[in-house]
Amino acid sequence: MNKKYVVRTEYLNFLKRHQAKHVIKVVSGVRRSGKSTLLFLFREYLKSTGVSEKQITTINFEDMAYEQLRDPKKLYNYLRQELVADKMNYIFLDEIQHVHQFEKVVDSLFIKDNVDLYVTGSNAYFLSGEIATLLTGRYVQINMLPLSFKEFVEWHKQNNLFTNNTEMFNEYLQSSFPYTLFTSNEQEKMEYLQGIYSTIVLTDIVTRLKVRDVPVLERLIRTLFSDVGSPISINKIANTLKSAKYSTDNKTIERYLQGILDSLLMYEARPYGIHGRSILRSNSKYYFVDPGLRRLLLPDNQEDYGHIIENIVFLELKRRYPSVYIGKVNNLEVDFVALNIKNEVRYYQVALTTLDERILERELRPLRQIKDSYPKFLLTMDMLNKDANYDGIQKMNILDWLLKGN
Repeated sequence: MNKKYVVRTEYLNFLKRHQAKHVIKVVSGVRRSGKSTLLFLFREYLKSTGVSEKQITTINFEDMAYEQLRDPKKLYNYLRQELVADKMNYIFLDEIQHVHQFEKVVDSLFIKDNVDLYVTGSNAYFLSGEIATLLTGRYVQINMLPLSFKEFVEWHKQNNLFTNNTEMFNEYLQSSFPYTLFTSNEQEKMEYLQGIYSTIVLTDIVTRLKVRDVPVLERLIRTLFSDVGSPISINKIANTLKSAKYSTDNKTIERYLQGILDSLLMYEARPYGIHGRSILRSNSKYYFVDPGLRRLLLPDNQEDYGHIIENIVFLELKRRYPSVYIGKVNNLEVDFVALNIKNEVRYYQVALTTLDERILERELRPLRQIKDSYPKFLLTMDMLNKDANYDGIQKMNILDWLLKGN
């Protein structure tokens, strides 16, 4: 295994499953989550199966060398000239959101029988609205997150750097971005994370939304990072910022919040009524894409391990299930409700520890009020009694669960 790369097996398998099939392969994800490396590793795989270099065309639109190809007509003409007749052509368009009206180029390439098309983007809005409508039924998409704990551990084992699961998890909480594996010290790691954060804020939020009051945006981001795992009210945030002498209103906060979600810096978990099986119109919770970014923004607020662990579990559920919600049952809350592609439900309650009987009863209470037969899990950091079963509610150690996979 080359120490330089982290092989993202599940994402590679996604590309392999759809290789040469008549759909556009779309990989979205926050900046520096590993999309470009994934495409590189897939190209290496293609060459190992006999695909020639002439059949592969790669353009990264963040490379100045390709800046003129951000014009859709120039891009299409360039790609058309690169096609090899009577052969399958593999085209990789990285960070395609930089191309104005890229959907027209993609649609024109899609209708060609000898083109297999792969695109990536670093935000959610590049496949939204009219674009998604135009390409409906023509693409498959996977959202790429930074490293899972399982990937993090496997890389350390492959490079003979593994110590034990607990120490690995402590390191993992420093950051899950792939490149941080190669930083040599804490300062270098934090400087790298600062670069990611600044690029996301300035390029993917401020520039796109034409934000005039950047301090309000940054205060909003810090508030969301601080209140992770808590229901968020737009009205309450606006009032909090006003009391801190920031000039803003609900409409502005709502607009900035959508920009933060579109940048994939954070994810929303909406409330789900368990008894009625419906999405509720109450306050959502928001979770950050990487624990290192929270350390960067809130260096003096690192002891909230309960909510940090909850955030890690949420991200893992996002990797395993297409839909993840926060659950409401009567007047109680279930941390997460996950639905698979068949709409089969899994319930998850998360706690640092339940060795105290009062805490155990508190965590079990909402799960016990759910009368269906879908699996229910209690995830904790406990090593003692870690595999207990409470009338069908299965307790699991979080590290074991993270490493077990789906």
